[in-house]
Amino acid sequence: MNTVLRQELIKFNNLVDTIKSTLVDVQKAIKGLVLMSSELEEVFLSMSIGTVPVTWSKRSYPSLKSLASYINDLLDRLAFFQDWIDHDAPTVFWISGFFFTQSFLTGVLQNYARKNKIPIDRLDFQFEVTQFETDVKTTPSYGVYIRGLYLEGARWNRQLQEIDESEPKIMFDLLPVMWLKPGIKAEFIIEYVYHCPVYKTSERRGVLATTGHSSNFVLYILLPTHVDESHWIKRGVACLCQLDD
Repeated sequence: MNTVLRQELIKFNNLVDTIKSTLVDVQKAIKGLVLMSSELEEVFLSMSIGTVPVTWSKRSYPSLKSLASYINDLLDRLAFFQDWIDHDAPTVFWISGFFFTQSFLTGVLQNYARKNKIPIDRLDFQFEVTQFETDVKTTPSYGVYIRGLYLEGARWNRQLQEIDESEPKIMFDLLPVMWLKPGIKAEFIIEYVYHCPVYKTSERRGVLATTGHSSNFVLYILLPTHVDESHWIKRGVACLCQLDD
């Protein structure tokens, strides 16, 4: 996972450098020390109304948060990776904190493929929602634990261990820690599950990057259900890596 970590750090460092440099330049422009360019003016006006400047968004991970929430979220992400650097890989990965979530997932499959000498194109994930709400003391025997997924349009029934109808006036349910278990997909038995799409933001749409990955859609996770899958499709049930607030 060192390659994944290094790629993430490069992206976050570029973002932080962009934020720092534009803030310094805006301060200089306000004092009349440099010309207030259209780019700096956009940064200044966006900050004045509490939105994320376009200049930052171009270097950033997808986010629909307000400026204050965005900064708090960014600080949480930086703290997550700093802890990873200082204390090695965590027992539970905060999947919402990644710049390129798909690269992290591919890294997990690659590690399993190398260890078991299996071609990666034969592998996929099985999913198990655990009893742990936020943290686990030890790492799994294989695969990874993840946290940070919000279920929208339904809730996770902790007694029945399946998706269920949402509680009144509660739009989102933070899923417990999930175990991603790599395996040979041809051997999977798939029944009584809902193929739940996972998105980075509530926008639920994106564009294909040069890597072939969507800028918003991450993957499908399979969640147990005792009703037909169409029931949840009609409700638009999905998982989000982050909320808008």
